[in-house]
Amino acid sequence: MKSPEFAKHSEQYSAFWTPTILVIDPDGVERHRIEGFLPAEDFLDQLEMGLARGHFQHREWDEAERLFREVLERHPHGEAAAEATYWAGVSHYKATGDASALQNTAEEFTHHHQDSPWATRASVWGQPHA
Repeated sequence: MKSPEFAKHSEQYSAFWTPTILVIDPDGVERHRIEGFLPAEDFLDQLEMGLARGHFQHREWDEAERLFREVLERHPHGEAAAEATYWAGVSHYKATGDASALQNTAEEFTHHHQDSPWATRASVWGQPHA
């Protein structure tokens, strides 16, 4: 039988499957969700992705980029690598306003993670502008 506290939080955060891990910022806002079992390395990458997303949402672009790049350095072929590549590029762009950061990210996807949905999302950045 579920405890009242578990029932309250599972409803509040729509967490209806276990394990469900939420990265929540100090304001109680969900910034990242991990559902289901993951091997330890992928789980740690996802936790770091959650931290990076929190910094991104708070417009702390440099720290977000640093954390996304740490995921890439630690596990360049891991489950989170393509998403980390995408958001590292976006974070760099947001910090600098330099559109070449997005073009470089699109170029990176031509060499790594080409078949990921994140490569598709970044593909528009590599196209010449009219």
